[in-house]
Amino acid sequence: MTTASHSIVHLRSGGVSIAYDLGHPVPRVAHWGADLGPLDDADLATLAMTSGPARFNSSLDTARAFSVLPSEHEGWSGTPGLAGHLDGTATTPRLALTGHHVGSDSAGTTITMTLRDSVAPLEIEIIHLLDIDGLLHATTRVRHVAEDTNDERAAYWLQAVNSMLPVPARAAEILDFTGKWCRERSPQRLPRVHGTHSRQVRRGRPGHDSPFLMAVATRDLGFRRGEVWSMHVAWSGDQQWYVEQLPEGAGAHAGVLGGGELLAPGEIRLEPGESYTSPRVVFAWSGAGLDGVTDRFHSALRRRPSHPRTPRPLTLNSWEAVYFDHDLDRLVELTDRAARVGVERVVLDDGWFGGRRNDRAGLGDWTVSPDVWPDGLHPLVDRIREHGMQFGLWFEPEMVNIDSELARLHPDWLLLPQGELGPSWRHQYVLNVAHPDAWRHLFEQIDALVREYAIDFIKWDHNRDLLEAVWRHPNGDRPAVHEQTQALYRLLDALRERHPGLEIESCASGGARVDLGILERTDRVWASDSNDPAERQNIQLWTSTLLPLELIGSHVGAAESHTTHRVTALSFRLVTALFAHAGIEWDITKCSEDELRTMTAWAGLYKEQRGLLHSGRVVRADLDDPAVLLHGVVATDGRSALFAWARLATSPSVHSGRVALPGLDAAARYRIRVREECGPTSLHQGAGPDWFERARKGWLELPGSVLATVGIPLPTLNPDQALVFEVNRID
Repeated sequence: MTTASHSIVHLRSGGVSIAYDLGHPVPRVAHWGADLGPLDDADLATLAMTSGPARFNSSLDTARAFSVLPSEHEGWSGTPGLAGHLDGTATTPRLALTGHHVGSDSAGTTITMTLRDSVAPLEIEIIHLLDIDGLLHATTRVRHVAEDTNDERAAYWLQAVNSMLPVPARAAEILDFTGKWCRERSPQRLPRVHGTHSRQVRRGRPGHDSPFLMAVATRDLGFRRGEVWSMHVAWSGDQQWYVEQLPEGAGAHAGVLGGGELLAPGEIRLEPGESYTSPRVVFAWSGAGLDGVTDRFHSALRRRPSHPRTPRPLTLNSWEAVYFDHDLDRLVELTDRAARVGVERVVLDDGWFGGRRNDRAGLGDWTVSPDVWPDGLHPLVDRIREHGMQFGLWFEPEMVNIDSELARLHPDWLLLPQGELGPSWRHQYVLNVAHPDAWRHLFEQIDALVREYAIDFIKWDHNRDLLEAVWRHPNGDRPAVHEQTQALYRLLDALRERHPGLEIESCASGGARVDLGILERTDRVWASDSNDPAERQNIQLWTSTLLPLELIGSHVGAAESHTTHRVTALSFRLVTALFAHAGIEWDITKCSEDELRTMTAWAGLYKEQRGLLHSGRVVRADLDDPAVLLHGVVATDGRSALFAWARLATSPSVHSGRVALPGLDAAARYRIRVREECGPTSLHQGAGPDWFERARKGWLELPGSVLATVGIPLPTLNPDQALVFEVNRID
């Protein structure tokens, strides 16, 4: 819904309002947050009138402004919205609005504001889409419009373009994420203070320590409480994220939330007529805590035409089952066991190509190894097809071992400075995918394999950061992360256009490339290389803040974790993988008959419940005890729900007390039961609460006021244990 009066344009959607004051040389955001309702002309004029701050002592003689592209000309002393120069000159942009356009379609309402710079020959378009889920998608396009190409200063060197929105004083806390390999998306909270909280990603990918989602919020922030203003940079290369508060504030607001692509010096050079379009920065407001932010992102992602529509197949990946030991008989036996359990897709991981018998050689040679596979992959693929299962294959196209035919034949395709190689990472280097010949080579080799084996799924890996990522040129090396990222996008787009049914997973040594840019071109992410369920519970909990469960791959591993060597119960591993796009990564040929029966029952539970898990609302409880987690999925119509109750460590308290199940209707009546297909759960008590013991035997009816408001005492589990509860509304 859009209203306008004089200089104010007011957009409303999904319980969110954003109001733009166009009555200034550069438009200003008068409000972003809770829906203000329908405002008439007088109300809009009042909103504009109250958008200006006081004029401070020892300050500018006019009130400071904060615009949609803030600059020093407006008195803004914080991070600029636009930075660049003409051969060291024209560094102080003076922008003025030349026009705007508001249009609506099925996606939402878009306002495009066009600005011209009187200092440098630039035209800037700021494009904001408020979608029907209340997300604001911000993009900026900078075009060099000079006509005099003989001017020695003709090229404009762009240094930064940032999208920013203002936030109020009550947004007093910052939440973002950090992490490492096998411990991605670890939350960190800190108070907002004067200055800049800045996170700069210089890895050529978002990284294991990706900020992922940056938020400012009221001090009572939780999953189900608090007001939140948040942001995600939808880009798979270098990034900039920040929260900034100056003593003088930001116009009438207290601070700003912003970000964009982090550009290397000299990376973007615009000749006359050329343009740069920034990555999308997605802003989300919620008055209902982090789960409210999650609702917006999940709903928007599920509306995409490219979003997976078919049931997410139960997957077996060969990596932790056989590693590089690609023996056909062993893999056939693994496939037969997988079919017995109920697996629907088998993925052959690293080791099938070239001289790839370990991680030191062969990377880049994307032809089936005749030594290991004398008849090609056909014998294995045929066996997989006989069982009615899909076939997937592992690739790492952006990387190369020096010990490979590709590196020996085309050293000029490496993405690194001329001269010495520099340090390797996991014995590999980066291939310059933006090099036209390298791009064509990759496309042709992958395309040929997809056609020959009718591949259904690609696990697309990316196992190192990009360091010294420059394109080798005779006239000097130049930075290339931006071009590398765009070339990757083109490669993925071309493969999907050639093979419309092909699904692709984004894996980057686990979860180092989890962003909405890569997910425009892929069908799920590998959240972490850790299959340890004690680590995975939190990794998946926080990954689902942004991504719905059907986009998060999670596999059941062996009892002893490959990455942590922690030993956990089968039931804990199965429950953890259930709340995701589930799979298996384990040599199940060594499983006992009891283990296979349990896994078969779990596979049946997954297939029964994936319609709910992959369409419903993710809900998470705010608990005082960090040793326990309660999370679940509630159907969009509220008729059914599935919850997981997990314990990661012991607690000082003997029991949980009453715990409310989030997302249920207090006015409804429900029936609840314990689903024990995942196997027995070890209790840290003689018996569970009375209601729990009854629900283990069958359905138990309870009013919503008890489940959703008063709460129920949950059983005390031993560490590294989890339970599943099913809840259905009684109509």
